[in-house]
Amino acid sequence: MNAVVIAVALMLVLSLLRVHVVVSLIIGAVAGGLLGGLGMESTLAAFHKGLGGGATVALSYALLGAFAVAISKSGVAHALAGKILAMIGRQDGKGTEVVKWLLILVLLIAAMSSQNILPIHIAFIPLLVPPLLYVMSRMQLDRRLVACVLTFGLITPYMFLPVGFGGIFLKEVLLANVAKGGVDITGLSVMQAMMIPAAGMLFGLLVAIFFSYRKKRVYQLPADNANDTSVSTYNPKSLIAAGAAVIAAFVVQLWLNSMIMGALVGFVVFSISGVVRWKESDDLFTEGMKMMAMIGFIMIAASGFAEVMRETGQIQSLVDSSVSIIGDSKATGAILMLLVGLLVTMGIGSSFSTVPIIAAIFVPLAIQLGFSPLAIISLVGTAGALGDAGSPASDSTLGPTSGLNMDGQHSHIWDSVVPTFIHYNLPLLAFGWAAAMLL
Repeated sequence: MNAVVIAVALMLVLSLLRVHVVVSLIIGAVAGGLLGGLGMESTLAAFHKGLGGGATVALSYALLGAFAVAISKSGVAHALAGKILAMIGRQDGKGTEVVKWLLILVLLIAAMSSQNILPIHIAFIPLLVPPLLYVMSRMQLDRRLVACVLTFGLITPYMFLPVGFGGIFLKEVLLANVAKGGVDITGLSVMQAMMIPAAGMLFGLLVAIFFSYRKKRVYQLPADNANDTSVSTYNPKSLIAAGAAVIAAFVVQLWLNSMIMGALVGFVVFSISGVVRWKESDDLFTEGMKMMAMIGFIMIAASGFAEVMRETGQIQSLVDSSVSIIGDSKATGAILMLLVGLLVTMGIGSSFSTVPIIAAIFVPLAIQLGFSPLAIISLVGTAGALGDAGSPASDSTLGPTSGLNMDGQHSHIWDSVVPTFIHYNLPLLAFGWAAAMLL
């Protein structure tokens, strides 16, 4: 058995058995390294080398957590919740449904915009979602549905629209690596190539909304908010300060391309405005970092896991084994390429990092099997995107969890990872295979 397959499978099984994701990643990395012939010392060295790769994102999340606490301190959360609850209170059952759909639509638009229009990626989630948790609980909105909505918005735009992060993935990563393999991409439309796989994502979203999670789900309301949503006082000054802080954070992040600096500037604006008192800033900062600690450590451990997988050299062996099985069958070749992409991406946790690995072998193979240039782009792009949803180590699942689990009522594995795997990875396999055969 291939070491990468065993490592990823072990990590996933342990996570599903409710072993903490960080522990699962470490055990999976050690098992994969030993089976890949690295030995304990080299395995740990590779793991330690990879840890730094997740440090930047982990620190970004820690600072965003502090920023989110400062926003909560300003009273924006209670003002927003109060407005929505007032709307619900004035409505009958049908009106409440309207508010629910508006909330889902807002979250979907925000997630999609974070990839293309305002490319801040997952930075918006710890700021936008926690203030809405009380409202979601009051409406008994299934948070698994919200996780699916957010994950759809985080993945589909970059795998279909060639602007923002999509411009990086589709043009600089996907098309560039396909061209390196000897495919003439002149005049080809990458949107046409990825249209059918993107339709698979849309299919999964519609299933989640209208079938899987359409029923209500009961959540415990916070004791201090059960009868009163105005525990934290707010005034025009605090709301204006909060708006200025959010705008400043986004502008700085876009300017410097750094979530760390954006969150830091936002927190400083709160401190200067007086919303966060100077003597309280240290405690608030620490509280925010504690909230995001789990997400940060998972990202750091995931980078170590990915580095061990690369060092074993077994990813190449996995691809080579698939090549030997395929023979001359286009149908078998397409499904095996997609399955290998799923395994590799679920282990590495990033579609951007997966495409160069699988394109090196799969592009020449696809040419040999007679796939058209559009089909090759679709195959490699889908194989890379597969596993971004449904991976415990992907920021497309960690991001939604970071916002939805602020009150401890949302399981990362069972409420984010499993629902997104079922609703997105399975349709992507089917629609990606269909695209390869039809284009």
